Amino acid sequence: KIANRLQPLQDVGLGYVQLGQSSATLSGGEAQRIKLASFLTKGSNKEHTLFIFDEPTTGLHFHDIKKLLKSFDALLQNGHSIIVIEHHPDLIKCADHLIDLGPEGGLKGGYLVHQGSPESLAENKQSITGKFLAEKLLTNRLKHF
Repeated sequence: KIANRLQPLQDVGLGYVQLGQSSATLSGGEAQRIKLASFLTKGSNKEHTLFIFDEPTTGLHFHDIKKLLKSFDALLQNGHSIIVIEHHPDLIKCADHLIDLGPEGGLKGGYLVHQGSPESLAENKQSITGKFLAEKLLTNRLKHF
């Protein structure tokens, strides 16, 4: 019974968190994933919910990012919507629609550089994110040969 209650934490990539660990030691991404696990535990909700995640992959290993993506898919399959603010190309490449703000941070940023699919962003020569995403998409294509 205890294992069943802890499984959602494993499903969102938090299997390494220790029982009794202080919440003050968790990163923002970890705290968001705990809330996600809690929501997934409750089952499907009749009302559709908009989830906003701010860099949820922070501190995650590649295999845990895959787990997080499966959790996102579970939300989408239940009719919910997700907005993710993220820099990790492994998550960016899975998006249905991207909005790239930049071209840099701070005073040199905040402008719409691109919006569209990951593939169209990868082709945008003005996008710094697109450059890194293009490398990731190319690497993925080469793995399939």
